[in-house]
Parts: sequence; structure tokens; C-alpha cells
Amino acid sequence: MGDLNEISAFDAVNGIRTKRFTSQQLVADCITRIERREPSVRAWAHFDPEYAMAEAKKADQKQDQGGKLGPLHGIPVGIKDVIDAKEMPGEHGSPIFAQRVPKEDSDAVIQLKNAGAIIMGKTVTTEMANLAPSKTRNPRDLKRSPGGSSSGSAASVADFHVPLALGTQTGGSVIRPASFNGVYGLKPTVGTISRNGMLLQSHTLDTIGVYARNLADLAIINNCLIVKSTDSTSEEILEQGHKVFKNWSKNSETPKFAFLETPAWPEADVGAKKAIETAITSLSSACKRERLPDPFSEIIDYHAAVFAAENSYYYGPFLDNHSELLSKKLRDRLIASKATLASEYISALNARDKIYHSLETLLNDYDAVLCLAATGAAPIGFETTGSAIFNGLWTYLGVPCLSLPLLSTEKMPLGLQLVGKRGNERELFGTANWIENHLKTY
Repeated sequence: MGDLNEISAFDAVNGIRTKRFTSQQLVADCITRIERREPSVRAWAHFDPEYAMAEAKKADQKQDQGGKLGPLHGIPVGIKDVIDAKEMPGEHGSPIFAQRVPKEDSDAVIQLKNAGAIIMGKTVTTEMANLAPSKTRNPRDLKRSPGGSSSGSAASVADFHVPLALGTQTGGSVIRPASFNGVYGLKPTVGTISRNGMLLQSHTLDTIGVYARNLADLAIINNCLIVKSTDSTSEEILEQGHKVFKNWSKNSETPKFAFLETPAWPEADVGAKKAIETAITSLSSACKRERLPDPFSEIIDYHAAVFAAENSYYYGPFLDNHSELLSKKLRDRLIASKATLASEYISALNARDKIYHSLETLLNDYDAVLCLAATGAAPIGFETTGSAIFNGLWTYLGVPCLSLPLLSTEKMPLGLQLVGKRGNERELFGTANWIENHLKTY
């Protein structure tokens, strides 16, 4: 049909269910787009069009035979290559794992398959989801970085290869690529999506997140990943995005936002600061500039200490046994991480709940915290994937974060980040819907 790859996941599900088109037609259009753009964007670590079409054919046959359809029936999804998918290469962006092919699906992939999704392939990650840049380019400007570490996932959604993709975040690896590529990204509350079958580098920070091109799609895939079974909740999941937003549209009360510069504010460039200040002005009385509670003053250092200590534990064996296969960037980081003191790590862990309590107290008076998603536009060149300084503090606290592509600078997208209480994703989606409608009409 030519352009089915450009429609939303929600519209695609309804189109397949009402037989306006088939999963095979949808997947075929996605394949055509990938084959045309992949030489430039380089978003895929593994892509097998024959496998994808075979799975789409199975989905269509199931529907024709009257089978029970999941909320993502027939919808292609990209999987970051640190999350296992059975019988697909899972090399984690590193020669250490060359030719590795998992024999089992990760829990997240199992959930997606239970929901009826077609696993389109594995998207490019930076080296072991860490800091060394990948081969992926930003589809908005091929001279710029797509961010990291979920480089291929964000780029594949932004460039209309797939409507949905999975990423992971330990610092800013979901939210920052969402900002740079101009897509919607969710880093949910830590632990709400199972990490079984994922390459782990920090057990208190690592979080699986999702990408989409609108809020409703983001809500639907997130709900598919947090429920245990789709047997009795398929229709509810499919409608969740719209239900959340309908509820908000009926709410006559204007939400309240607390704008926080965060300790990262000095790192933001002039264009980014101007963009968010303009948004704050448009929100008028709905947004109030707040001061950070005192415990926040050391939060960036606390995140760094936790990440260094835990990353050294999980990746230390790679440094000891395969140092020659590591990039210089990752090798140097792991060497430096060995110097992290146990006292620094324990202090950072012990401070987490105290700082979260201060944030929770602030959020008792507001619907969400509002802040920048990145220091500025995607950087030109490929020496870095950009700074995660606006993201790591929230990852450290384990709170849900949404990046909305509502700002711009340097003629490039820039994310507006919303932050909520742990476990309050549903409320955060509704708040995000209100602010999106407001800023789009301003």
C-alpha cells in the first residue's frame, strides 16, 4: 500500500482488525522503508525481512482462523540489541559477544509476542549500552548523533521503520535519544518492566523503556510490558492510551507543573534554555518555577557513584579478560570505575530514598516536574552521543520520565521532559496529553 509504515500503532491495529489491510502489507511497507533508508541511517544490528514477513503471515492466518488477537496484533516492533530475542543475534554492540544467538526470549520480548507483536529485528546499541558511539545516524540530520545508548531504537521509530521500539536506560539512554530524534520516549519506574534476558550493567539503575511517535502508542506498548497476561485485558490495553487522555480531556482542572532547572542547568546551551523558557511562559499560571530541595545538591555525583560501582562489578570481567576487545572509551571508564570507594557507593545508595521523599513531597502539590530532556540539539559528529546530565538524576531516583518532542533548537527537535512519582505512569501520560495539546495550540 506504500505508506502504512507511517501510521500509528493504534491505527495499524485497528486497520488490521477491521481488515482494511493485513499485517503482511504493514510489514512489507516497513521493510521497503528500511531497505531504502538503512544504508544512511544504520539503525539495525539484525534485520531479516523474510522472517518478518513469515511472522506477519502467521498473524494474518491467526486472524482469519478466528484466533484471539492481542493489543499489538501484527504490529512490528524493534528490539534494542541488549535485550534477547530467541534465535536472533544478540551481540550487544561488542565483539566480545560476536555470533552470540540467544536460545530464549527475554521477558520483555515474551510479553510483546503475547500481545501479538512482530519482532522486526534487533536495533543498534552503543557498545554494551555504554558510552562509545554506534554506527547509527540521526535521521533528522545525518551529520548528527542519534544519541545513545538506544541509538537504533530511537532512529528506527523516527525514520518510520517501525512504529514502536524498546530501549534501555542507565543514565539517559532512552530519554536523550528521544529528544535528539524527535520521538516520544518513556523511561518507566525502575522494575516495572522485567529485565530478565537483558544485558545488565547496573541492577539499581537499568530500566527498559519504549519509543513511539505519539503518546497513545507509548501508553499501549508500556501496558503490554507490565501486565502478566493479555488473555483478559487485550481490549483494555488497546484502548488505554485513549482512555487515559479522554479522562484528562474531561477534567476541567488545569494541571500544575513545577519547573526545575536541576543541577544540570548550567550545562544547557543557550538555545535549549530559550526553548524551555518560551514553553514555561506559554503555560503561564499552570507552571511555577520551584527551587530544588536541599538533598538534590549532590544527586549527579550520587548517580555517578552508583553507576561506576555497579558497572565495574558487572563489566569488570570484560576488562580483566577481554580488554583488547573493548573500545578505548569503555576501557578507560571501567579502569576509572575501579577507583570508586565502597563508602561512596553506600552513601549514594543511602541517600536515594531521602532525596526521593523530598521529590515526592514536592509532587504532592504538582502533577509533574517539567525540565529539559537534553542539554541541547543532537551534537554534530560522532565522537560523543551527547550528555546525559539531565537524565541520570531521575534514573538514580527510579522515577518515570517522558520525553515529548515539543521544543526545538538549531532547527532540530528537543525534548520536554516530564517527571512523576514512582508508579504514576498513568497520571503522567494524562498530564503529558494536556501539555502537548496546550503547547501545540499556543
